[in-house]
Amino acid sequence: MAGSVGVSRRVLLGRIAATSATLALPRQASAVGSALEVFAPRRTLADAVFRDVDGAERRLADFAGTGLVVNLWATWCPPCVEEMPALDRLARQVRDDRIDVLALSQDRGGVDAVRAFYGRTGVRHLGIWLDPRGAAARAWGARGLPTTLIVDRAGKEAARLEGITAWDAAPMVARIRALVAA
Repeated sequence: MAGSVGVSRRVLLGRIAATSATLALPRQASAVGSALEVFAPRRTLADAVFRDVDGAERRLADFAGTGLVVNLWATWCPPCVEEMPALDRLARQVRDDRIDVLALSQDRGGVDAVRAFYGRTGVRHLGIWLDPRGAAARAWGARGLPTTLIVDRAGKEAARLEGITAWDAAPMVARIRALVAA
């Protein structure tokens, strides 16, 4: 009996390790936006629920007519942490263009974990958005973190990037503006 418990425990731990290994995508040191996958035709995203800072349920449809940069991230994901300052600067740059940057935290610690992270790292322009069980990430087919979706003003997925990039670089900002407008 003790032997079978040991085997079961090893199998379970192996499954957990395999799952965890897929959660954080490898850091990509590529040219700005070179890994951005653009969709033609645009893709319809599954209806998925995430939460705002007050715990209210939200959906992408709540942002109808607004371009979105939806970043799936977590405080425990080193590549995610690395790109957050650029996403924060992007949010400041596009706020007057009817483009919102929604950084959906996958942290199970919720609002407190994100608020503490924002305070430590000086993030000031991003709101707190939560997907602690990863339901939205799964519904949208994210294979790991960080994953970023560019959603046009009609609510269709225009592009996706798995990994990190310089979101606030002028060529990327121009590309985002063009993608959400179409």
